[in-house]
Amino acid sequence: MAYVADLATYPQWLGIVLSAHEAGGADAADAADAADAVWTVDLGARVGPFKKAKRVRMVRTVHADDAVRFERVELDAKAHSPWVLAGRVEPDDGHTRLTMHLHYGGSKWLPGLDRLLNEEVRRATGRLARLLG
Repeated sequence: MAYVADLATYPQWLGIVLSAHEAGGADAADAADAADAVWTVDLGARVGPFKKAKRVRMVRTVHADDAVRFERVELDAKAHSPWVLAGRVEPDDGHTRLTMHLHYGGSKWLPGLDRLLNEEVRRATGRLARLLG
């Protein structure tokens, strides 16, 4: 669960996360275990000729033994489209199953974004399995 609970590891296995750096929130010494840890995350995607990148501030709103949830929480007074990334770890026939859900609630991204996000999450599971190998 440590790789899933720390957004700083995501560039190693989730291709749309270009970089992720801890940005504060919980005391730095306790951030790995805190539910309110914060990261600055650069997201990027390409569909055909379209390429888009976005920097978001993500806060871990849930951090349990079997679940994690990150939500976009910006500090300015502007309205921002939601980004939500949630993961759940469950035992599965002697193995461990990770289920990820990635949601973008805005309209100004790329055509076909839902398909792209679902495919990237599917590919990421193999990368994560190799890292944990």
